[in-house]
Amino acid sequence: LMLHKPAGYTCSTKDRGRLVYDLLPPRWALRSPALSTVGRLDRETSGLLLMTDDGQLLHRIISPKSNLAKTYEATLAHPLRGDEAALFASGSLMLESETTPLRPAALEIIDPLHARLSITEGRYHQVRRMFAAVGNHVEALHRPQVGGLGLGDLAAGQWRLLDVDDIARLFAA
Repeated sequence: LMLHKPAGYTCSTKDRGRLVYDLLPPRWALRSPALSTVGRLDRETSGLLLMTDDGQLLHRIISPKSNLAKTYEATLAHPLRGDEAALFASGSLMLESETTPLRPAALEIIDPLHARLSITEGRYHQVRRMFAAVGNHVEALHRPQVGGLGLGDLAAGQWRLLDVDDIARLFAA
């Protein structure tokens, strides 16, 4: 299924506070195998979150070999300098405490404080850390799309089942 995760919810079954599972009907908690999030969005990030009980599909989506783009829209604390797109695309950006550079990422500048970033890996807080590496701070982060699958008009906190066409669209991009 696809969930439009609102900010303030955690992608976990064990944390305290509001969990993404609270947004689903109670019957989903009884499923066996259990429903898992496909990757994670941190508590303050909103947007498209995929959930499945299909281990093969989950692995196919998160595997680096799939090269599946995840698109984020960032609201920044400071205006962009202008050199971020080239640096993010270079494949040479190193994050603090990491030993390998990030894969190339595509940055589209919407305006000086807003950008759209597409990445093909999912390291811990990657988008926030990328902007921090260039001296900026992400004030708000939203993921509208994974692969060729977008949220469309799905409202925050709402979910819907995916069909065969949705799965094909996911991998078509």
